[in-house]
Amino acid sequence: MTATTARLELQGIRKQYPGTLANDDIHLSILPGEIHALLGENGAGKSTLMKIIYGVVKPDTGAMIWEGNPIQIRDPAQARSLGIGMVFQHFSLFETLTVSENIALALGDQAGDIKTLPERISTISKRYGMALEPHRPVHSLSIGERQRVEIVRCLVQDIKLLILDEPTSVLTPQEVKTLFVTLRQLASEGCSILFISHKLYEVKELCHKATILRGGRVSGECTPADESTLSMAKMMVGDETPVSNTYEKKQGGEVFLTLHQLNQISHDPFGTSLKNISLQVRSGEIVGIAGVAGNGQEELLAALSGETLTPTADSIRFPTGAVGSLNPTERRQLGMAFVPEDRLGRGAVPDMTLTENGLLTGFLHGLVKGGMVLSGKTKHFAEQIIQDYKVKTPNAQAHAASLSGGNLQKFIIGREILQNPQLLVASHPTWGVDIGAATAIHQALIQLRDQGAAILVISEDTDELFQISDRIGAIFDGQLSPFKPTAQATIDEVGQWMAGVFNTEEAAA
Repeated sequence: MTATTARLELQGIRKQYPGTLANDDIHLSILPGEIHALLGENGAGKSTLMKIIYGVVKPDTGAMIWEGNPIQIRDPAQARSLGIGMVFQHFSLFETLTVSENIALALGDQAGDIKTLPERISTISKRYGMALEPHRPVHSLSIGERQRVEIVRCLVQDIKLLILDEPTSVLTPQEVKTLFVTLRQLASEGCSILFISHKLYEVKELCHKATILRGGRVSGECTPADESTLSMAKMMVGDETPVSNTYEKKQGGEVFLTLHQLNQISHDPFGTSLKNISLQVRSGEIVGIAGVAGNGQEELLAALSGETLTPTADSIRFPTGAVGSLNPTERRQLGMAFVPEDRLGRGAVPDMTLTENGLLTGFLHGLVKGGMVLSGKTKHFAEQIIQDYKVKTPNAQAHAASLSGGNLQKFIIGREILQNPQLLVASHPTWGVDIGAATAIHQALIQLRDQGAAILVISEDTDELFQISDRIGAIFDGQLSPFKPTAQATIDEVGQWMAGVFNTEEAAA
């Protein structure tokens, strides 16, 4: 990179929300052709800063310099007209519309000639190794292909700055490699890329520079290639917070959860039916199931939690017998705890206090007597979660919606673990969580395992599963792959399972 004029420069950006200083005197410079990482814990100010650059949020003070000229970005439409594109962590696509229709809707007046748009999409997607069929409906696409739609939507413009928020969190290892090839090609052509990720080894592999935010301020800058993942993590969270651990692999004892030939038809038109699911989870082990979203994880979790009853009660068994016909409360009474994927809405009620949210699933453990809530015990239960799991919150009367994603996740995990379950089913336990909070959650899961609980973790983060799982497999199109001791499996092998390649001959091909 020989360019000396920054593509984008931020000078003294500040944004204050009621009770929170999100950004404070932020300085950031991105050169043409530079892949620049933005790192920081949950609540460090990354999301606010991205929204300011993209025109979603207006800064209180500070200046933005675009290609040498001061500018105020009023809204995303103006940002797109400048050549700024953004791919959010959670996609915003209409399932029933085609690829071309989704891109046309997103671009609005900037879409150009609608008749030629499909041809432009096809040409651009092939050029960057992200082939798409413009007339395919989005609901028929894999998660990786849906991400391509979001990226190609940006590339259809005259893209100069591409902002990517956790772009690899939903991809198989093979898809990550393909994405990195595309990003390097874009950078070689002069496009600047702002890359937000919690996966520091990816930052080290891909990015030219990194800016670290902490508490809303720039706490450091570095060249990732010259740093270790540990040193970058310490810049993010400080020396006092544990950021990495290796855990001894264990062999489980007695079988607690048995799934036997579970077949479940999904009535969601965009859902995935379960096909002949068989699996055992033993006490004292963590079993990990990898998979790209939309391959039956939601249906499997609903069947396990009791939200969806199985056609045959015997297809799900605890040591006490068949439980497929039991509701969630009855399964919890038999020793099960459950951490859903969606923190706000399913894991916690946003407008309820932490004390009230603790009661939601803890009511079976001495918090209710004679139909009356024991307010003192309920408050103590919430305070114990906050203390034991280092949840950053003013007190137990704070509303769930006021917590950062990482702190709310720690509260939900703590709420379930403090009930001393014999079986814990956890979906995406560290989704969107920073490295410090993820380490704390992993330690809690390992401790629960070592106390003898059976744990099933379903996650799209294969690195997480390799770190904490004793046995690992994958789900694809409603079917389970073989399972192996994690120490005997490889990332590439699990990536093939995630793509539906289950047997040795297909894998070799």
